Amino acid sequence: MSPQPNGGFAERTFRAQDDVPIYYRDYGDPLSPLTPVLCLSGLTRNSRDFDALARRLAATRRVLCMDYRGRGKSGNDPDWTNYKPETYANDVIHMLAAVNLHHVVVIGTSLGGLVSMGLSILRPTVLAGVVLNDIGPHVAADGRARIASYVGIDVRMPDWAAAGQHLQRSFGRIFADFDQARWEDYARSTFVEETAGGTLRLNYDLRLGDAVRAQASQPTPDLWALYRGLRHIPVLAIRGALSDVLDADTFERMAVEKPDLQRLLIGYRGHVPLLDEPESTDAIDRFLGALR
Repeated sequence: MSPQPNGGFAERTFRAQDDVPIYYRDYGDPLSPLTPVLCLSGLTRNSRDFDALARRLAATRRVLCMDYRGRGKSGNDPDWTNYKPETYANDVIHMLAAVNLHHVVVIGTSLGGLVSMGLSILRPTVLAGVVLNDIGPHVAADGRARIASYVGIDVRMPDWAAAGQHLQRSFGRIFADFDQARWEDYARSTFVEETAGGTLRLNYDLRLGDAVRAQASQPTPDLWALYRGLRHIPVLAIRGALSDVLDADTFERMAVEKPDLQRLLIGYRGHVPLLDEPESTDAIDRFLGALR
């Protein structure tokens, strides 16, 4: 597909192994000698979250931002039980094969970080480095409960201003520095316009809520075993100090388990940092610059 009128990225789609269409944004020069970056979003989020970061990094390297199945512009899965990290990791592997990339730096926010850990077991040689954004090998109970309380609930908004106000009421503590314009911009990566009726709906398949609740009833997998798959891979871990998903004890243990772990704490963010904070951009730039 052709680049967007703004020239920032090309929109591309490939077919997953089960024929679900998977969308991704392709920024930067495919021929750049620098290792490409792959951005993976949180549970209900999509590629638009990384637009500012991707545009900045694309000045020197290629950046790919994928929508998981059932999110953004990717197709919905007819079987909601496929909405799970194993499937997303497999989709990533197929996407990298489709674009003929064998080595990437993954920037994974929340769920994206868990998918990154899975790749360290499934395809360790593909990872040149990993940025874990507010996620670790233990998801705090309060955060799990909060996320489960809203995923899959149908929310409709009449316009972008109302959508921004709704998000401010829900997440104002996490993004206390946002003004109204920023809330409306955040709404544009959260909601999408209905093709009919003029209202806004959430930009993901609501059956994801069924998957989240079904998985919550299953035994919790040993995420520390996945994390240890990163032991020989450079990792930068970012935590919002107000996070209810990545708690302080887990953040400390991550450093004990991986002594070369690079860490950043952002005092005014919760779950999750948006990676456009000055501290985040500086840390990511240093991390990428130090990679071979």
